[in-house]
Amino acid sequence: MKNSRKLMLAFVALVAVSVSVRAQEITPPAEINALLQKHTCLACHKAGARLVGPAYTEVAKKKYTNEQMVELIYAPKPANWPGYPPMAAVKSIPKEDALKVADWINSLAGPAKKGGHGKSGHGKGGHGKGKAA
Repeated sequence: MKNSRKLMLAFVALVAVSVSVRAQEITPPAEINALLQKHTCLACHKAGARLVGPAYTEVAKKKYTNEQMVELIYAPKPANWPGYPPMAAVKSIPKEDALKVADWINSLAGPAKKGGHGKSGHGKGGHGKGKAA
């Protein structure tokens, strides 16, 4: 009986670790991946895990609007990301590209709530209010 409990606990632990690893293995769509490579974002960021900078999933949790995120690419605010080295301003990214990347990052937070941070970048209902990275 004890052996079957140990086996069951080991199995549950293995499944939990497997799910956790899969959650970090997020592959951006081809168009977004091309933009991330083109603008060297992948040198410091990964979708589901910390690299030099925060994971895109962590950025998504901040609930920035797309417009706020673009502004933070152009003029980062390191005080909002303690524990990470300051991000260099990346003003060479065309706004259209930055908005596409921002929209994808926000999609990692799950479905937007009504009045959320959609493509317009003008969130309602508390999304991004008073926050800047």
